[in-house]
Amino acid sequence: MALDGIVIKGMVDELQSCIGARIHKIHQPASYELVFSVRGNGINGKLLLSANPTYPRVHFTKANYTNPLEAPMFCMLLRKYCEGGVIEKIAQVGRERIIHLDIRHRDEVGDTTVKRIIIEIMGRHSNIILVDPVSEIIHDGIHHVTPALSSYRIVMPGSKYTAPPEQHKQDPLTIESKPQLLAALQVDEQAAVNSKTLVSGLSGFSPLLATETIYRGLTGQHDQWLDTAERPMQLGGSLEIDELDSLWSSFSVLIDSVKQSNYRPMIVTDKNSGKPFFSVVALTHIDGAVAEYSSVSEMLEAFYGDKAERDAVKQRASDLIRFVNNEIAKNEQKQKKLQATLEEAKDAEQYRVMGELITAYMHQIKRGDQQVELVNYYDEQAATITIQLDPQLSPSENAQRYFKRYTKSKNSQVSVMEQMKLSSEELAYFNALLQQLEHASLNDIEEIREELVAGGYLRERVRKGAKRKKSSKPLLLCYTSSEGIDIYVGKNNLQNEYVTNRLASSSDTWLHTKDIPGSHVVIRSTTFGDSTLEEAAMLAAYYSQAKSSSLVPVDYTLIRHVKKPSGAKPGFVIYDHQKTVFITPDEQRIKSLPAVVK
Repeated sequence: MALDGIVIKGMVDELQSCIGARIHKIHQPASYELVFSVRGNGINGKLLLSANPTYPRVHFTKANYTNPLEAPMFCMLLRKYCEGGVIEKIAQVGRERIIHLDIRHRDEVGDTTVKRIIIEIMGRHSNIILVDPVSEIIHDGIHHVTPALSSYRIVMPGSKYTAPPEQHKQDPLTIESKPQLLAALQVDEQAAVNSKTLVSGLSGFSPLLATETIYRGLTGQHDQWLDTAERPMQLGGSLEIDELDSLWSSFSVLIDSVKQSNYRPMIVTDKNSGKPFFSVVALTHIDGAVAEYSSVSEMLEAFYGDKAERDAVKQRASDLIRFVNNEIAKNEQKQKKLQATLEEAKDAEQYRVMGELITAYMHQIKRGDQQVELVNYYDEQAATITIQLDPQLSPSENAQRYFKRYTKSKNSQVSVMEQMKLSSEELAYFNALLQQLEHASLNDIEEIREELVAGGYLRERVRKGAKRKKSSKPLLLCYTSSEGIDIYVGKNNLQNEYVTNRLASSSDTWLHTKDIPGSHVVIRSTTFGDSTLEEAAMLAAYYSQAKSSSLVPVDYTLIRHVKKPSGAKPGFVIYDHQKTVFITPDEQRIKSLPAVVK
């Protein structure tokens, strides 16, 4: 795991600024995530504690979270024991991925108590546990561990807290000399050391950090402030070093920087694999793009933020995605059947001709005839045609039978065309919803769900307690162009309609991908330069089904030329007087634009 004990130390050092601050509010926006609003002692921010099995972490956050209408039981318990309390101590256990957060709180009778929140960052076994630090009795954990799951430790209310099993490794920050390092690694002067040796002997050392330490020893790059843009290519295979003096030099320099809290938070994206790596020390052994951050929290939020949010959105929207995909498949199948019916209906004119010929040659036909050959005077070549007859019907009744088949086929053509039009509209609508779900935030998902309920596609969920009052104005994503002009992006149909029909003025510029499901984008200004137009077009392409394509066609026109047809589905508009630009979405450029939700 990249989030090793050294990164945790950097995070804990950063969190020391919270000591003396008060926990103002506690929320639990997701099953395994808590957000503390912390105020006082110069701090006014939000602290994220996550026991997410895939993305466990602790850091300050600037992200906006959507909280459930009814707080989970663990959140209510934390509010009882910790909300309004003062943070007294934040400490890392050894160099393990375990953080203790001690909170002094005054209970309902005025007595002062201290509670401890233990954050265990251990992959899928991660947990957040509230305990009494004196008796070590567990009040509760965000994730319960029953005797059926583990015979070693139980995490249930009322049980005694047991720490995770000891790793019996040496804390690297306590090593002061080369002999101590060799003793910790259990090697002698003649041994060769590889990254696995460091990981197995040193607490808090990840394979990434071990590889970096050995690489610096091999190349003589001991200074973490070297220009990472000029480092050599990453060495392939498992790194190994037998020059133990060089290993000690690189190790001591790296550890001294950690001891002095002299961190360098960065994310390096390997140019060959495209895989990102992060650490609080310079990663000189990876050749790729480097992004440096002013704090460990910023680095962790940049690395985990999008991933964790997409994961949470996918989990929350899984039923909607499944429903929309089913509706798309249903309408595609319906269109195939309608097309087959339409092909059959093309024979309608032939039935009319047969009826006319039977009527014209009725004197040549007798009851009981099974077929008759007649000259088709409608054919330019006057070719003969064989007409099948029902022997139990008279010639007149046979003619009427073909006229009825003609009428039925003609009527079905009109009906089928209407059904195909409706099915095409449904298909376009659900394809647009699928694209919106790909870009949706947690708040956007609820708006899409409400839209489907209002459209009669889904039943409204039965909620306990008072209903939350719906705002007439949705939260909108607003970018600021390089020229300082606001660009609004609608991420679902509710937002699209608000941006286009209510927020924008008639002289504002409206953009949308040409014949591709996507967002409504509005430039809120009558005058702007080519840079703003290009950035707005890039946003329209990025928030569309063609996000990963190049040279995406984007139409733009004035709002006065955009209209919603009467009875059209949410988000559907028609427009004219448009011009088209072709743009390739650049995610880095989009992320460089200031953006707020308002």
